[in-house]
Amino acid sequence: MNIIACSVSPIAALALSPLLAGIINRVKAIVAGRRGQPLLQGYYDLGRLFRKGTATSSTTSWVFRTAPPVIFTATLAATCFVPFIQLRPAALFSGDVVVLLYLLGLARFFLVLSALDTGSAFAAMGASREVFFSALAEPVLFLCLLNIMRVNGTASIMKALAAPMAADSITVLLSALPLFIVLLAENARIPFDDPNTHLELTMIHEAMILDNSGPGLALVEYAAAIKLWLFSLILARILLPVPGSAPVVQLAVVVALIAVVAVVVGVVESVTARLPLLKVPQLLFAAGVIALLGFFINVTGALAW
Repeated sequence: MNIIACSVSPIAALALSPLLAGIINRVKAIVAGRRGQPLLQGYYDLGRLFRKGTATSSTTSWVFRTAPPVIFTATLAATCFVPFIQLRPAALFSGDVVVLLYLLGLARFFLVLSALDTGSAFAAMGASREVFFSALAEPVLFLCLLNIMRVNGTASIMKALAAPMAADSITVLLSALPLFIVLLAENARIPFDDPNTHLELTMIHEAMILDNSGPGLALVEYAAAIKLWLFSLILARILLPVPGSAPVVQLAVVVALIAVVAVVVGVVESVTARLPLLKVPQLLFAAGVIALLGFFINVTGALAW
């Protein structure tokens, strides 16, 4: 049963993750009064990139060529630790949250390493910003997941997210908001970064993949879509309003909640501007304070009980 529970989530991520970008772009187009791209544009773009050839700079080494498959594999493997539907037994092992974060960190490490391997000043600038922001976002993510694990009294993040969640718990609500902020930061969305810009002085994620092309670029973009799906799935599992219901009902509600997260991201990107780089640490610090407040409430509540 654990094998089934681990395989459902990656399959769902592979099938549905490119749809999230389509939903976000369609929402932004509606808010702006435009027709916008088709919902399936992400699938079209990936198919087009996989059919293209690869142009590699002479300054790159085997690191640059190896990075896209590693980034894609590590990101996809991280989805195994976030259940798509509730299946028992859910727990893999205690402390699996560390493996989840290390897989995401491994993908980021190779993304930064491939950017530095190109020898481009713009790619190095984007890599530097990526590492700086991730150093602020990762502790917030870990603290939010730790809060969820404490609420359910387990040391396994997969078991915590698969178990019935106390959606009315103040700790859960104080974890959902920082998680959404981290989602925007980790996935290079506004107000942290603009995924549609190609202005080298302001972009972060796009600066690191300027030298990628063809199937390599497709794997990197696919991994980015899966990462957005992963964070949206975590939020959906936390806010699931019908825990313990039939798997079919859970499946429909989880998919609907993930779509709602994508809609909210589109609305946020439509009504907000990109923050100056010096303001980004302040927003991530505020997210950390909110998550830490939820942790203290959880701990003090347990001691009082």
